[in-house]
Amino acid sequence: MDLIHVLSALIWRLLEHISDMWKLLASASYDDTVKLYREEEDDWVCCATLEGHTSTVWSLSFDQTGEQLATCSDDKTLRIWRQIRTGEEQGKKDPSWKCVCTLSGYHTRTIYDVHWSHLTGAIATACGDDAIRIFEEDVGSDAAQPSFSLTAHIPRAHSQDVNCVAWHPKDPGLLASCSDDGEMAFWQYQRPE
Repeated sequence: MDLIHVLSALIWRLLEHISDMWKLLASASYDDTVKLYREEEDDWVCCATLEGHTSTVWSLSFDQTGEQLATCSDDKTLRIWRQIRTGEEQGKKDPSWKCVCTLSGYHTRTIYDVHWSHLTGAIATACGDDAIRIFEEDVGSDAAQPSFSLTAHIPRAHSQDVNCVAWHPKDPGLLASCSDDGEMAFWQYQRPE
C-alpha cells in the first residue's frame, strides 16, 4: 500500500528524521493533526497522532535530536512536542509524544512554515502577516515544560505572505525566506546577548 493511501487527509509536507533506533516520517495535515509513521517491513504504519491544533497544520520541523518537534498552524500557534520515554515506555516500540509548549499571541495570521535550526536551536516561523519571527528556548527552562521567547521579529520581511523559512545547514544564523511576492530574501540572525 502506498503511503498516500495510509493518510486520511491531504499532506502538505513530509519530513523524515533518521535516528539510531528507528526511522520516523511526520505529516502535517488539513485535519488539524500531525501523524507520525514508522517503517514496518514494506509499509509505513501510523505510530502516533498529535492532536491540539484547532485548524490546518501547515508545517513541522524536528530539532537536531529528533526528540522534539515544532508544528505551526492556521490557528496562529506554534507548538513544541516532546518524545516521552518513561520507564514504563522503554519496552514499547512506539514512544509517546506530548505538547510541552504552546506559543500563542505572537502571530496575527496563519503560520505557514517553521524551521528548527540544527546548529543553534533557534526556531524561525513564516507568517501570513508578511513577517518572520525567531524563538529560542529560555536558558534554565524546565525540560518537562520548556519556555521559549521571541528573540527577533521582522515585521515587513516581505510585501506579501511569507511562505517558507529555512536555516542554512552549515552557517549558523543564515536564514532564507520566500513569499507570495515572488521574492527570496536572506537574513543574518544574531543571537541576543
